[in-house]
Amino acid sequence: MEKKIVNKDDFLYPRGRYYGQVKPENLVFNANLQEFAQRVSYICNLETGGKLPPGQAYEQIKDLWKQLKRTKKQLKIGEEPFQSDQGNIED
Repeated sequence: MEKKIVNKDDFLYPRGRYYGQVKPENLVFNANLQEFAQRVSYICNLETGGKLPPGQAYEQIKDLWKQLKRTKKQLKIGEEPFQSDQGNIED
């Protein structure tokens, strides 16, 4: 039986598959969103375990949220609501 070697980074930072519309900006935002969720999970676990004060956990999550919003704006996700998948303006 063959043993599968697990990469430490794959274990600590798992990535889910992307099922949405495949565009570079969507893929980048999805990766950022997954990283945000992973880091929020770590912060919550540290706070729950008493290793991080609630106020500090809140501030860290707030900073992560601001970073995610900034990347969404930079990638222009959702800024063209009247365009179809082919890039034509819908009537």
